[in-house]
Amino acid sequence: MYSVYILKCNNGALYTGITNNLEKRLRDHSNGCGSKYVRSHLPFNLVYVARKRTKSAALKRECVIKKMSRAEKMALIKQNKKKPTK
Repeated sequence: MYSVYILKCNNGALYTGITNNLEKRLRDHSNGCGSKYVRSHLPFNLVYVARKRTKSAALKRECVIKKMSRAEKMALIKQNKKKPTK
């Protein structure tokens, strides 16, 4: 399984990425070993996660999210928070 995720950085910016190990990737970001952008805008909050079965599906979803406006991303985040957890 792959995860498409959005982080909200301390400057309010939204960072989108994918990983096959979300816990490790978040730890890497926190320790300054993740992306340069997140490293320079710590701390961050995980605000969105979508699970995908394949890397290809995750990359496609990431691409769609990255093309969204900030308002669309915020609506996606808000909608995701209203979904019941399993």
